[in-house]
Amino acid sequence: MNIYQHKSEFKIVIFSLALVIGLASLYYTNSLVNKLVEREKEQIELYAAALRYTLDIENDQPLTFIYQEIILSNKSIPVISTDIDGNILSQKNIRFPKNASEEEKQRILENELEVMKEENPPIVMVFGQNKENRNFIYYRNSYLIYQLRYYPYAQLSVIAIFGFLTYMAFNYSRKAEQNRVWIGLAKETAHQLGTPISSLMAWVEYLRDDDLLKHSEVLPELEKDVKRLEMITARFSNIGSKPALHSEDVHGVVKGIVSYLRPRISNKVDIHIINYLLPETQVKMNRYLFEWVVENLCKNAVDAMNSVGSIEIKLKITANHRKIIIDISDTGKGIQKSKIKKVFEPGYTTKKRGWGLGLTLAKRIIEDYHGGKIFVKSSEPNKGSKFRIVLNQETPEGIFKKYEIVNKLNPFTEQVQ
Repeated sequence: MNIYQHKSEFKIVIFSLALVIGLASLYYTNSLVNKLVEREKEQIELYAAALRYTLDIENDQPLTFIYQEIILSNKSIPVISTDIDGNILSQKNIRFPKNASEEEKQRILENELEVMKEENPPIVMVFGQNKENRNFIYYRNSYLIYQLRYYPYAQLSVIAIFGFLTYMAFNYSRKAEQNRVWIGLAKETAHQLGTPISSLMAWVEYLRDDDLLKHSEVLPELEKDVKRLEMITARFSNIGSKPALHSEDVHGVVKGIVSYLRPRISNKVDIHIINYLLPETQVKMNRYLFEWVVENLCKNAVDAMNSVGSIEIKLKITANHRKIIIDISDTGKGIQKSKIKKVFEPGYTTKKRGWGLGLTLAKRIIEDYHGGKIFVKSSEPNKGSKFRIVLNQETPEGIFKKYEIVNKLNPFTEQVQ
């Protein structure tokens, strides 16, 4: 069975096996505990019988064998004997603090007696010639019993921790393998694009020398697309390696990518940029990779709207002036709540020909390379979605005071969520 393709079934099997192991361990250990409880009860009954027999002896000669082999043999089970009025007559295997006074010992014995009464019924010891005397033997389970009683819970905890660590290791291994696949695919794509791009560049230069075409409006656009392909190739090459980051005017970068996209998408899609940032606001970024993220989100929005609708890109700052928020909203079909957490997973796509890589790479670029966050801020079926990007800003000296002035008129500052 392919684990990656049937991960849900695999998890159910692992959980079921762990449950069976745990229940079997619990049943077996409890059966042992019950047997030991019965054995200890029999031992106490023997202890009481020996004590009764000793008390029934008419002469004063001690029965050494009974005393040593039966009464003294109990070295683990706490025992307290009382008379019919509840007065403590003797005890065995009760631990007292070092240098405890007689009053402290008596208080400890009384507390132990209450515990024993709740834990096990007493053993009645009748003795004397006419069987008129009656004492009670109280006891509680030995430390071994407590160990065995709580052992299965400790065992289940260990199994649960082990299962959790196994699950985490499996997830990490799966994600690491997927990342290696995507990185290798990206680099191979960049390598394969190199030759046709070089050929296209040569054809552009050739067409420039043609008297009929050198003044055509087609050549500048063709040249832009070739340069765009070069940039895309560079982006794919950067996947898997740490890119260089430079301080950039985030509004200028967003404006540039929107200018490129406008003539290349449906004319029934409107793109609006709403900027609430001061001109000095900069973000340390890799411009080409960040442009890729914005482009990918915008193209996904166009697909979600079936090329009819509007896209709004809003740039604002957080209330503490430390982070930049970029919200990209559309009027498309939205995302189901059950699917929101899956949109960034490798291979997830709603397109018939999609690879499910765009948002995965976008998340990697924003969070791994830029130290920011990207997530679905909100989405409603048939009303649209809003993706949010949060980045750390590079703040020039004195910009905070300017923001304090602007914020009085600017309601678009908020806490990062």
